[in-house]
Amino acid sequence: MTATTASEGAEAGSVGDLTAVTGMPRMWLRVEGAAALAAGAGLYLYLGGQPLLLIPLLLLIDVSMVGYLVGPRPGSVIYNLAHNWAIGVAVLALAGWLGSPEIALVGAVLVAHTGMDRAAGYGLKYPTAFADTHLGRLGRARP
Repeated sequence: MTATTASEGAEAGSVGDLTAVTGMPRMWLRVEGAAALAAGAGLYLYLGGQPLLLIPLLLLIDVSMVGYLVGPRPGSVIYNLAHNWAIGVAVLALAGWLGSPEIALVGAVLVAHTGMDRAAGYGLKYPTAFADTHLGRLGRARP
């Protein structure tokens, strides 16, 4: 089984009534994330990005969590906008179209950050709570 819901039982991959990826597909999504982290970081360095700025820039994207101060629904929208493949790839495409290495650096950091999060098991957020993601609930299960 690759995805579960609460209606199918309280399995490790269920997040309340939300579906979460489990098993081998979840592992492959995390491997893909690690590969994207490496590719994004490699592209950043190849384009001449400063190595000492890479870590702070990767962490800067998590400022998008500020949306959770308003609530879980706006928080998840803002977080997901900053933590998905489409935005990073679109920024890279724009950089290629404009011939802008500066914009390409931004795209590389966005892709690397999304990869870093996926590799660590952080998924796209559901609007219910920060811990509810498409890769499963974050944190330890509580009794």
